[in-house]
Amino acid sequence: MTTVLSPDGTRIAFTRRGRGPAIILVDGALCHRAFGPSEELARLLADRFTVYTYDRRGRGESGDTSPYHLDREIEDLEALVNEAGGSAALYGMSSGAALILEAARRLPAATGIVLFEPPFVVNDIRPLPADTWPGVGAAIAAGDRSRAVQIFLRGVGVPALAVAIMRLLPLWRRLKASAHTLPYDGAIVKEYQRGQPLPRGRWASVTTPTLVLVGAKSPDWMQNATRSLAAILPRATHRVLAGQSHVVKPTVHAPMVVEFLCAGERAVKPTETTHAR
Repeated sequence: MTTVLSPDGTRIAFTRRGRGPAIILVDGALCHRAFGPSEELARLLADRFTVYTYDRRGRGESGDTSPYHLDREIEDLEALVNEAGGSAALYGMSSGAALILEAARRLPAATGIVLFEPPFVVNDIRPLPADTWPGVGAAIAAGDRSRAVQIFLRGVGVPALAVAIMRLLPLWRRLKASAHTLPYDGAIVKEYQRGQPLPRGRWASVTTPTLVLVGAKSPDWMQNATRSLAAILPRATHRVLAGQSHVVKPTVHAPMVVEFLCAGERAVKPTETTHAR
């Protein structure tokens, strides 16, 4: 196992593969190197990039240091950027995309940013149930990881029947293993899930060329959120992936990442929208 030491002493486990410019993949809620799409995506990107995948703190083989604070996760990512030589492109999925946005405000060494469906809610089409994050936190405090996963999944729109089936599968054990980190994701995204417009000045300093992706099959609230985000970022383009949903399919995402990051110098229109299969 290879690790990098974060400033607070937490060891962050990572994998490095491939050759070329560095790119760091940042997972969403409950995922890590051994569970989720990042490892397959890394394999597909490794012929063009030096790809770093890592276990966010508290997950997989990484350590954890209490109390949690968003700044500590940003420091973890910064430590990986330093490990990569001081600059790297960043790709994030779901809450991992939201983490990148916060980190990019103080990581000017990012050479390019790709954000897939940060889970923001910008209008009242589908406000996140108000008790989702408090309910998750209460379940974790009570030591009930299974309940925390259930509340989270129902809160983000997974049908009750689907959750009931998942509870019977080996998958559920793997979800429970990282359930205690769900409040970490909540700390990153909950301020942007209130059904209100995104704060226009929050990411004004993020001038790195940025690609905002959304699946064509993802719900309207996600479509609205990604369009809104692309509109307020200084150098962003918005692309819709035909036939895709919030589930990351590495074979679809890898060509988009390569195309964007290898395009060289580009003048990006703030609200440009294209469709890709």
